[in-house]
Amino acid sequence: MASENLTASSYIQHHLQNLTFGQHPDGSWGIAHGAEEAAAMGFWAIHLDTMLFSIGLGILFLWLFRKAAKKVTADTPSGLQNFVEMMVEFVDQSVKETFHGKNKVIAPLALTIFVWVFLMNTMDLVPVDFLPHLASLLGVPYFRVVPTTDLNATLGMSISVFILIVYYSIKVKGVGGFVGELTLQPFGKWMIPFNLLLEGVGLLAKPVSLALRLFGNLYAGELIFILIAILPWGIQWALSVPWAIFHILVIVLQAFIFMMLTIVYLSMAHEDH
Repeated sequence: MASENLTASSYIQHHLQNLTFGQHPDGSWGIAHGAEEAAAMGFWAIHLDTMLFSIGLGILFLWLFRKAAKKVTADTPSGLQNFVEMMVEFVDQSVKETFHGKNKVIAPLALTIFVWVFLMNTMDLVPVDFLPHLASLLGVPYFRVVPTTDLNATLGMSISVFILIVYYSIKVKGVGGFVGELTLQPFGKWMIPFNLLLEGVGLLAKPVSLALRLFGNLYAGELIFILIAILPWGIQWALSVPWAIFHILVIVLQAFIFMMLTIVYLSMAHEDH
């Protein structure tokens, strides 16, 4: 077992608990020491580990791509330049095939989403006890390292996409066109309440499905790694390596799906009926 002083149940709960900062019921501010304290902090509590890794990996993405851009050469490109060029060409081709409007923001946004989500997902391949153990040596009680296993993070990203959908829908179609799309389709003006219900649910389902799909797949992957870590050492290696190889496909696929659905939704927002 990965930690001898914890039962299997408490070990799993410990690894699924975020490092939460917020206001305690007595009015003081600090770190939650357990799920109950974290829940008592309410809506305005913040997951420090999620913020640390999501922002840190975002900075890493910007630094790597900036470094490659500054040292770009046509003679003998470095491995980093080849990787960046491959990413840019892949995303650019995906945007050209899916997005049929004219918007200079879409391709950079798609590239950012794909690489950022991919980096956050990749943290799931770090051994489950490695970084939490290092953090515990520094007195940090909880330390989840995969931002996309935190529903707050995936909802935050999907809500940002939702805001862009609404913004471009109004920008391209106008306020009247956007409202008309919600109220006059698919059954015409005599069924406005029913139209609004159908279209409103469909519109709100986009960010919810984006968030839950990414969260669910990565959370399941993280949980399986934790369950494997409970097993005896020999069985851990026999199961963890095949699962890690398979999980690489999930990591890449979920980043790709999040990017492609974002492009599709924004393409629909640019369609002027």
